[in-house]
Amino acid sequence: MSAAKTSMLHRNAPLAIASTQLQVLSANPRVPTFSDRVLDAGVGKLVASGLEVLQVNLGKLCNMTCSHCHVDAGPDRREIMQKETIDQCLDVLRRHPSIKTVDLTGGAPEMNPHFRHMVQEARLLGRHVIDRCNLTILLAKGYEGLSEFLATHQVEIVASLPCYLEENADAQRGDGAFAKSVEALRELNHLGYGTEGSGLTLTLVYNPVGPSLPPNQEKLQATYRRELEARYGIRFNQLFTITNMPISRYLDHLIATSQFEEYMQILVEAFNPAALSGLMCRSTLSVGWDGRLFDCDFNQMLDMEVGDGYPSTIDRFAYDSLCHREIVTSQHCFGCTAGAGSGCQGAISN
Repeated sequence: MSAAKTSMLHRNAPLAIASTQLQVLSANPRVPTFSDRVLDAGVGKLVASGLEVLQVNLGKLCNMTCSHCHVDAGPDRREIMQKETIDQCLDVLRRHPSIKTVDLTGGAPEMNPHFRHMVQEARLLGRHVIDRCNLTILLAKGYEGLSEFLATHQVEIVASLPCYLEENADAQRGDGAFAKSVEALRELNHLGYGTEGSGLTLTLVYNPVGPSLPPNQEKLQATYRRELEARYGIRFNQLFTITNMPISRYLDHLIATSQFEEYMQILVEAFNPAALSGLMCRSTLSVGWDGRLFDCDFNQMLDMEVGDGYPSTIDRFAYDSLCHREIVTSQHCFGCTAGAGSGCQGAISN
């Protein structure tokens, strides 16, 4: 399938592209299924082990169009979570204090007009709030004071910075993105982010530029810390390495460059059973911009809702049922179990 065809489907029919991508992922009979590998590992079926994180996708609107984006977000997307749905998420948090963390994603989650309401109310409920920030939004017109708002409410910032080298970072995120990111990081450092003891956590995220697995997270973190300090005087608390998932815009790229089968083979051959116990889907529930429920953000982009028999929307949330649900999987799940494993909290094992 051509990249042009899949891109057209992205723009015109999100559900159609999700179905098409699942077909592409499952098309090679020579590749073992993810569920077979899980069985071979002696785990049986993947089942949730609790519910600690509510990950909320506030919409697909974004001020950037990154080549590796699994959400296919951009300035032309109009899917936005409405306040009614946000308040339903907050009601779930109010009724279930054992859900300790609210993880806000997008697109650029800050572009949702109710972003500040969501943050303020979640913090009043005593929850740890994570903002998955692309950094450049902090400098965008109309978002003045956003950095100060995040600092005031002690929001953890998890920020994409695919490389400490400008050329590599701009290759993924667009020309000029790295320079803006550096400016935003300096602003965050000035507010106290990245400084030990400040209570303001700044986490950076690395994605491979090419079709390969991330390097060792601990070693790369040391390199990032050394290079960013030396080159730009930037400080941060921790680095996450995240494997590029073969879905959405990145799948388009793999197909267009004839690297899809090679990349899938890399993921399958690097399957690590030790990563299964730490998969984010086992302790996280993902809420789509329209209120539908998913096992993870990646399943959300493939339109793979939680399994039959479980509440499918946030307004029908049932804690006990969802805490022990069977996880819905497909071939893209090899991306989370390859090598050291990968998820929204970075590498799973050493």
